[in-house]
Amino acid sequence: MFPPHSASLPLLILLAHTFTRASASSQYCSLKPPRSGSSSSSPARGVTDVSTDVIASAWYPGWLAADFPPSSISWSKYNAMTFSFATTTPDVSTIALDDISEQTLPQFVSAAQENGVSALLSIGGWTGSMYYSTAVATAENRSAFVNAVLDLVTKYNLDGIDFDWEYPGKTGLSCNVVNPDDSANFLQFLQELRNQPAGKNLILTAAVGIEPFVGSSGQPMNDVSQFATVLDRIAIMNYDVWGSWSATVGPNAPLDDSCAPSSDQAGSAVSAVAAWTAANFPANQESLLRIYNINILSEITLGLAAYGHSFRVTPTAALQRGNSTAIAPYPNFDASAQPAGSADTPGDTSSDPCGDSNGVSGIFTFAGLISSGFLNLNGSAATGIDYVFDSCSQTPFVYNQTSQVMVSYDDAASFAAKGKFINAEGLLGFAVWDVTGDQNDILLDSLHEAMGIQAVCDS
Repeated sequence: MFPPHSASLPLLILLAHTFTRASASSQYCSLKPPRSGSSSSSPARGVTDVSTDVIASAWYPGWLAADFPPSSISWSKYNAMTFSFATTTPDVSTIALDDISEQTLPQFVSAAQENGVSALLSIGGWTGSMYYSTAVATAENRSAFVNAVLDLVTKYNLDGIDFDWEYPGKTGLSCNVVNPDDSANFLQFLQELRNQPAGKNLILTAAVGIEPFVGSSGQPMNDVSQFATVLDRIAIMNYDVWGSWSATVGPNAPLDDSCAPSSDQAGSAVSAVAAWTAANFPANQESLLRIYNINILSEITLGLAAYGHSFRVTPTAALQRGNSTAIAPYPNFDASAQPAGSADTPGDTSSDPCGDSNGVSGIFTFAGLISSGFLNLNGSAATGIDYVFDSCSQTPFVYNQTSQVMVSYDDAASFAAKGKFINAEGLLGFAVWDVTGDQNDILLDSLHEAMGIQAVCDS
């Protein structure tokens, strides 16, 4: 389902900033591909003396700390963890944290570093990116924003910062400030931050869309190579490709869609990696060396979804004709009757920062699909639930004929397929949204197994 590239090539990583600040008393473990078999750790052609650590990361939603404290994280299976979110404010010198996050972030950082895991803080997100454009719009603002970022790093003893601007140069939340020069200004901000003495050794990452940053023309840039000189890595958010805003039901996080009808091609991991690399962002160690002669640390991680989107679909639309249990591809759905997801609160009347009603998200985490009866405890479809695994997107769909709810999500098989794709493309690793969505590490363990990841610990 995806380009063969170099299927036997192991993950070859050059990441100087990872695993800093592990406590002297804790055991240090790195995560590596196996040293034998088809995923041999021999370096790529022309590459020597390269670390083989894979980036195994996820985002931690701070607002869920009461139900999922940092101690619940399977720290030994990660080497980077990103706390979400700090948010932009009208005052470019101020980056905000809600009360729960302020209380939890120090615990999170301590737990991460005690386990030899890099602790990052993400700024932005869907509802926290309103003032990014203002913060980087002028030289004066950029300098103030740099200082605000570094103040957070110092205050919370962070190893790095993740910039989750949704999105430079185009509308995300309805009231976000948008400027045609957002991407150019963002680059200047990152360059200034990296050039500060306190910024030189920070891990700097960005969560990005499935297309490269938008330029002043309003179209994706054809050259984003300069971002690779200041960022350590990007995480392509290969999810929310289809949802309640779409014309039909479709895969939330497709691995590939080139095998789907042209009308059903909305983006995928395959097309996203191709788009970013075509715009000169290095995907793997070999291309990094070829283009930049080892002077750049940036690479690509693939964002994975431990959740799915739900849709209200009648049995007539949901099931193939002549088969009472076979789920039809890309069925129509009733957008006026959005099902409540596992994280939705009945009767929620809250609004987003723009004053628009949040409404019902319809999002089910993988764990939520289990607790809601769609899946068994092992992640398989429950009795009475129709299931299909789409061989093109490499993602499953489940359907409850009684409630008329269909969910597009990722399971262990789709995480394994994406893990193999990461290896085949020589990508840097993965980033999961979010760490709380899994159930007993079913998804994470499948990913580790597919990628051949092994923990190598100091004696």
